[in-house]
Amino acid sequence: MAYTTIDKSSLHFNTKLWTGTGSSNAITGVGFQPDLLWIKSRSNTYSHSWTDAVRGKDNKIASNNSNAQYTDAGQLTSFDSDGFTLSTDAGVNNNGSTFVSWNWKANGAGSSNTDGTINSTVSVDTTSGFSIVSYTGNGTLGATVGHGLGQTPGLFITKRTSGTSSWGMYHQSTGAGGFMEMNGVSALQSNTAYFNNTAPTSSVFSIGTDSINNTSGSTYIAYCFAEKQGYSKFGSYTGNGNTDGSFVYTGFKPAFVMMKGYESGGSDNWNTCDNKRVGYNARNWRLYPNANAGENSTSLVDLLSNGFKLKVSSTDVNANAKGYIFMAFAEAPLVGSNNVPATAR
Repeated sequence: MAYTTIDKSSLHFNTKLWTGTGSSNAITGVGFQPDLLWIKSRSNTYSHSWTDAVRGKDNKIASNNSNAQYTDAGQLTSFDSDGFTLSTDAGVNNNGSTFVSWNWKANGAGSSNTDGTINSTVSVDTTSGFSIVSYTGNGTLGATVGHGLGQTPGLFITKRTSGTSSWGMYHQSTGAGGFMEMNGVSALQSNTAYFNNTAPTSSVFSIGTDSINNTSGSTYIAYCFAEKQGYSKFGSYTGNGNTDGSFVYTGFKPAFVMMKGYESGGSDNWNTCDNKRVGYNARNWRLYPNANAGENSTSLVDLLSNGFKLKVSSTDVNANAKGYIFMAFAEAPLVGSNNVPATAR
């Protein structure tokens, strides 16, 4: 049995849906004040919008491109105690359009961290294993940055905010010898310069000299995640090329899953599904973090009490004998500290 100290996952991660109004729009029911807010239109080809409490509500980056951070005061009016308030920007609040946000709790604007050779500002929720980290690169191979988790991250994403550069992901299943480009379709890009071929520790992550994480004088944001039993899982699986697809054990009922093929020879989209957009087996629809496309009505997976099962033979998520990475967050643990088991959908 998988036990956890996080019986209510929605206090740390939650998905929220709404229909745009074109005017001030208070989105409530998140369950906490979000510190990382990832918004995507389901019905339009607007870019993804990533906002966090460390960079501030007006500063945006988009996972479907490599652009620098841009300022847009027309999207978000405020982070609120139970959600957030939107302004009039069509990308997040177009009248009649449907939207989704994925929301993570950290700890507000953050505080100074001096654990690494580069000082950082860190906003961290140690309970759920999530931190937001901002820092300025020094261009030195083997530099380290404090992440504040007190536990080794299984996954972290870096993005240059002061200039154009890819989103670079470290995933524990593929190691520190290369990175996954979150804004593209490439397989694992092998180069020891990205993360200095050095796995993160309980206090720091290592960076190389590439623009994805360490150009001298450039500013960066990083999102770091450590696995928490019954709440989060960052693993890999092998596809079988069949609509009766592979089953992937997580130890909890997933609320959110993101998947990507990592082996060479493929050009696979990143795919996300969650328990709110339609959200019922077998209608868990996909969005593409690397593209501005609207919601795709192809059902990818069944979300089960203890993991997820692939339901398509698509090369994006389930080609025969091909390796994939995933990140998943819980709706409910398989068994909580109160010994109450999760139910299947």
